[in-house]
Amino acid sequence: MGELFRSEEMTLAQLFLQSEAAYCCVSELGEIGMVQFRDLNPDVNVFQRKFVNEVRRCEEMDRKLRFVEKEIKKAHLPMVDTGENPEVPFPRDMIDLEATFEKLENELKEINTNQEALKKNFLELTELKHILRRTQQFFDEMEDPSLLEESSTLIDPSEINRAPLRLGFVAGVIGRERIPTFERMLWRVCRGNVFLRQADIEDPLEDPTTGDQVHKSVFIIFFQGDQLKNRVKKICEGFRATLYPCPETPQERKEMLAGVNARIEDLQMVLNQTEDHRQRVLQAAAKTVRVWFIKVRKMKAIYHTLNLCNIDVTQKCLIAEVWCPVSDLDSIQFALRRGTEKSGSTVPSILNRMQTKQTPPTFNKTNKFTSGFQNIVDAYGIGNYREINPAPYTIITFPFLFAVMFGDLGHGVLMTCAALYLVLRESRLMAQKNDNEMFSMVFAGRYIILLMGIFSIYTGIIYNDCFSKKLDVSIIAYSYKVLQLDPAVDGVFKGPYPIGIDPIWNIATNKLTFLNSFKMKMSVILGVIHMLFGVSLSLFNHLYFKKPLNIYLGFIPEIVFMASLFGYLALLIFYKWLSYDALSSREAPSLLIAFINMFLFNYNDPNVKPLYRGQMAIQSLLVMIALACVPCMLIVKTLVMRRQYLWRKNMGTQNFGGIRVGNGPTEDEAEIIQHDQLSQQSEEEPEFDFGDVAVHQAIHTIEYCLGCISNTASYLRLWALSLAHAQLSEVLWSMVMHIGLSATSKLGGFILVAIVFYFFAVLTVAILLIMEGLSAFLHALRLHWVEFQNKFYTGQGFKFLPFTFESILDGRFED
Repeated sequence: MGELFRSEEMTLAQLFLQSEAAYCCVSELGEIGMVQFRDLNPDVNVFQRKFVNEVRRCEEMDRKLRFVEKEIKKAHLPMVDTGENPEVPFPRDMIDLEATFEKLENELKEINTNQEALKKNFLELTELKHILRRTQQFFDEMEDPSLLEESSTLIDPSEINRAPLRLGFVAGVIGRERIPTFERMLWRVCRGNVFLRQADIEDPLEDPTTGDQVHKSVFIIFFQGDQLKNRVKKICEGFRATLYPCPETPQERKEMLAGVNARIEDLQMVLNQTEDHRQRVLQAAAKTVRVWFIKVRKMKAIYHTLNLCNIDVTQKCLIAEVWCPVSDLDSIQFALRRGTEKSGSTVPSILNRMQTKQTPPTFNKTNKFTSGFQNIVDAYGIGNYREINPAPYTIITFPFLFAVMFGDLGHGVLMTCAALYLVLRESRLMAQKNDNEMFSMVFAGRYIILLMGIFSIYTGIIYNDCFSKKLDVSIIAYSYKVLQLDPAVDGVFKGPYPIGIDPIWNIATNKLTFLNSFKMKMSVILGVIHMLFGVSLSLFNHLYFKKPLNIYLGFIPEIVFMASLFGYLALLIFYKWLSYDALSSREAPSLLIAFINMFLFNYNDPNVKPLYRGQMAIQSLLVMIALACVPCMLIVKTLVMRRQYLWRKNMGTQNFGGIRVGNGPTEDEAEIIQHDQLSQQSEEEPEFDFGDVAVHQAIHTIEYCLGCISNTASYLRLWALSLAHAQLSEVLWSMVMHIGLSATSKLGGFILVAIVFYFFAVLTVAILLIMEGLSAFLHALRLHWVEFQNKFYTGQGFKFLPFTFESILDGRFED
C-alpha cells in the first residue's frame, strides 16, 4: 500500500543475453513493458552499430507498407482492425515478409503504371473526340449562309473580288482558366493575323497523374503561312495546350470520330477490368495491413533496442543495462525464461542487480482511475525518486476544491451523467478509436469529471443551489417577497434548517452580504487546512530520506510559522461563529481589523473590542514565535550545514594536540587518510559553497514566508468563483427562463416555454457547464500546483519510460 503514496523502488540491473536468444528475450520484455534500456554505446554512430542493417530492412518494409496504406486510403477502403496482438516474427521470417511486401508493392506499382497509361490514352481519345465534334460544328457554322451574310457586312467590299485564301488550322485542348491569357498572347505575337474559335467541354476530365477533375476547352486556330504556324505551335506548347491532328474534309472527320468512339469503348472495358483487379488486391491487403504494421514495427523496435547493448569479445553474448521496478523482478525473470525457451537456446539469460549511485527514474503505477490524476501531477513536474506522490491526495482534494467553486446541484447532476456515460461505455468508445483531440482529452479525464460532478452535487446541497433556485425540503411556504432577515427575530422559521443554507435567504435583501461573509471565511479555512496538510507531507519526505536537519530547521519552523499566524486566523473564525449568538452578533469585532492589529501590536484603539480575555498576550506571543522561526530557516540552518560539512571534511585528521591516542593513525597516516577522504569526497559530494547555500536558503525562506500570505489570499478565488457561478446562473434563469414562465395563455405559454427552454439548456451547457467548469478546473489546478504541491513536492525527476509494444497496439506507432 505504501507504493501508492510513493514512486516505485527501482533498481539498475544487468542482462546477459545469448546472441541467439537476445531477440526473443527483448521481444518478451517489450510485451510486458517493465524495463527501460540504457544506451551503452553513446559514443558510437548510429550507422556503425551491429544491427543497423536489420533496422534498415525494417524501415524499408515499413516504407512499403506505408505505400500500400496510402493506396488503400486513396481507394477509400476501410482497413480491418481486429484488435489482435500478433506475435513478433522470428528473424528468419523477415525474408518471407520482405518477399511478400516486395511482391505486393511491385504489383500495385505495375497496376498503377498501366492504369495511368490507360487513363492517359483514354484522356487523349476523349479530347480528340471532343475536338472532332467541335471542329465539325465550327466548319458547319462557317458554311451557314446566314452567318456568311452577317460576316459580309463586316468585310471591305474591295476585298470581295479578290481570290479566296487557303487557310491552315490547328486544333487542340487547353485548360479553361488559360483561355484569356492564351488569346491575348496569340493576338500580340501574331499581330492579329490569326483567327481563334473556342468552346468549353461541359464534362470535367480526369487528370491521369493526379486523379483530379479538370475543366478544359477545345480551340481551333486559323492562320496563313508556315511562319505563323510555327509561332502558333510554340505558343500552344508554352501554354501546355495539347494539339491533335484533325482532318480537313468532313468525311474524314466523321470516319475518324467513329474509330475514336470504338477505341474509347474498348479502352473503357479494359480500364474497368484493371480497376476491379486493383480493388481486389487492395481489399486483400486491407485485411492484414495493420497486422503487418505491428509485426514490422515490433521487429524494428527490437533491433533498435539491441543496438543499445554491448557485445562481449566472444561475440556470443549481449550485455544490457536496464532500470526496472524491484517488485517486477520476478516477472522480468519469467519473461527472460520464456524468451530463452522460444529461441531454443540452452544457455539461460542472466539478470544481475547492480549497485549504483545514479538517480533512478520515477515510476508511479497507475490504473484507468488514477491515471488522470497522476497526469495532472506530472504536468507540473515529474517527482524526484521516492518522493511523496501528490496524486492519491489529489483524488479527493482536486474535485472538492473544484466543487467549492462550481457548487450547484443541477449542474453537478448534468456533469455526473455525462461522465457516467463515458465511464459505462468506455470499452465501446475505446474500440471506436476517435481521433478527435478534444474528445480524447475529455475521455481520458472521465473519472476526474465524474468525481467533480459528485462533489458538485454535495456542495450544491450545502449551498442549496439548483440552477440558481433554492430547494425547500421542509416544505414551508414563505409569503414574503422581499424581507430583511434578522437572526435575532423569531417567528419566520422555527429552528435551524436541516441541511445546507436556509432557502429563505434567496428572497432576502441582505443575501449577498451573508453569502460573502460565509464563503470568504470558508475559503480561508479550507486554504489554511490545505496548506498545513501540504507542509505536513514534507515531514514524511524528510523522514524517508533521513534528513533530520530539514525536520528541525525546516519543517518545524515552517509548520509553526504558518500555524501561529494563519492557523490562528482559522481558529478565530470558528471562535467567532461559536461565541456570538444572534443577539450579540452586531457587537462582534471585525476579524480583519483584529488580524491587522495583531501584526502592528496595536491594542489601544477603543473602537476595537477584544474577542476574548488575554487576546493581547496570546497574539503578541504568536507573532514573536513566528518571527523567531524566520532566522531558524534563514541563518541557523545554513550555519549548521556549513558546520556539518567542515566536520565531515576534517573527520579523522585531528590528533588531539599532537599526542597519538590508542591505535589511532600517525601524522603521516592521517595525511594519507585525509587525502583519500578528500579525493573520495570530491567524487561523491560536491564542494560546499557557503554563498550559494546562503542565497538559496534566503530565497526559500523569503518565498515561504511571503507565500504564506499570498497563498492564503489566493484561496479567496474559491469565494470569488463560487459567487460568480451562482450569480451567473441566477442571471441566466431570470433573463431567459423567466420569460417563458411569464406567459399567460396555455398554448402560447407551452410553445414559448419550449423555445425558451431550448435556449436556456444550450446556454447552460455552453456557459455554465463548459466555460465556467473549465475556469473552475484551471483555478483548482493552480491551487494544487502552486499553493499545495510547492510545500513538499520538488518535481525535478525524470520519468520511467519502459520499452513496450503497447504504443504500437494503441495505434500511435511510436518508436
